[in-house]
Parts: sequence; C-alpha cells; structure tokens
Amino acid sequence: YKKATSIYDFTVKDSFGNDVHLNRYKGNVVIIVNIASKCGFTKSNYAKLTELKNKYNDSGLRILSFPCNQFGSQSPEEDGEEMVCHLKSAQADVGDVMKKVKVNGDDAEPLFKYLKYKQSGTLGSPIKWNFTKFLIDKNGQPVDRFAPMT
Repeated sequence: YKKATSIYDFTVKDSFGNDVHLNRYKGNVVIIVNIASKCGFTKSNYAKLTELKNKYNDSGLRILSFPCNQFGSQSPEEDGEEMVCHLKSAQADVGDVMKKVKVNGDDAEPLFKYLKYKQSGTLGSPIKWNFTKFLIDKNGQPVDRFAPMT
C-alpha cells in the first residue's frame, strides 16, 4: 500500500463479492467512509451522506461506504442482501456499498492502510470510530480526513 500512487491502484469487493477496480472512479471526487448500522452516529451520518449524494452526484461526487464491525460490533449485518435491506429500511442512500472490512490492524483492508498512511488523524493514523471519512480528489489522491461528527 505504501507504493500505491493513488486509490486507482486498488481493487476492493462490493457487498456481493464482485471486484471493484477503483480506477472506475477516475475524474470523480470520492468520499470513502467506514459505516455501521448500530452506532450513535448512524442516523446523522446516513442522513448527511444521503444528502451529499443527492446534492452532488450529478456533479461527479461518488461515495464508497465500507461496513465495518471493529468498533463495538456495531455493523452486524451480513454482506449482500441483508446490508441492502438494512439501508433501504433506514432510507439511507450512502453510495456504493462495499464488502465489510477491517480498517485497523494487520489484516486491515489495504485501501484503508493506504488512506491512513496518506492522511493520518489528529491522534495518529488508526481510525478511531465509525464514519471516519476520507476525501479523495479527482486524481485519486487522499486530500483530507474527517471525524465521525463531520
């Protein structure tokens, strides 16, 4: 991940296990976020992500949401249909939903290792909680990192 030149060097899995080559997002501003369904920040973050998608999707904004169960086991849904049903019932349109990942530790998703390497947080690089957001520019470069409350 340290040798990657942009997010376009990564391939991830969508919620149904299909490969998603991130170079498909070339030319788009992207928000990458770790989501959870049972967190105190869920309702407000789902609403904000849905609002951002609705407002800026036509301008090229893309949101990649990665369920993560590392913080208080707050994302118990299985990948695929169960996650899709949860988001529909929550009326959350949080962009492209990916496979559940780990964002910290040796077995963290390589994309998140790269994001943390490029944009370390206030208290170091580990992600502290659900709904940490990384802003990616149109060239695939991580340019900012936001805490769950933003």
